Amino acid sequence: MRDFLAMGGYALWVWSAFGLTLVVLLANVIGADRRYHNTLRRLRLRANRVESLRK
Repeated sequence: MRDFLAMGGYALWVWSAFGLTLVVLLANVIGADRRYHNTLRRLRLRANRVESLRK
């Protein structure tokens, strides 16, 4: 197991690449989720404005 984690002497580069990849993927997922919810909120506000103008 220790040899696997050491990655033949390249552990620093390999594990930092895995870590950076994980950070980028999480940032993409979180950013997409925030944009989605922001868009829903804006659409609800717009629908409420249109509805209030009709009354």
